[in-house]
Amino acid sequence: MTSLAELQVAAVVLLSGRRMLMVTARGRDVLYLPGGKIDPGELPADAAAREAREEVAVGLVPGSVRELFTVVTQAHGEPDGRLVRMVVFTADADAEPRPSAEVSALHWVTTADLHRCPPAGAEVLRRLAEMDLID
Repeated sequence: MTSLAELQVAAVVLLSGRRMLMVTARGRDVLYLPGGKIDPGELPADAAAREAREEVAVGLVPGSVRELFTVVTQAHGEPDGRLVRMVVFTADADAEPRPSAEVSALHWVTTADLHRCPPAGAEVLRRLAEMDLID
């Protein structure tokens, strides 16, 4: 049996009023963190910054970007056993987030929204609540 390669992704946590920004893609109801695949040769922090620009139209303020943790779990919508390795960053945004590219809507969420999240997003919400950063 061949093992499936892990999906290598980076995501950014933007916080406001004890809530975290998540997005929905066009035609979907599942909540995701702004983020996506890390391109070959790209640093995870650079991927997170690129995805923040592409998905929620913000730049990450230089010097404010900090790695929070890495989540490794079953990848949403992938065959059983295919894992996602999500490096999660936090940062200050240089503008108010707004939907762009493939994003249809922004959502400021708390742990009350866990049921709408795929495994990696739910784990991020749980960890942020444990860190007392969100409700």
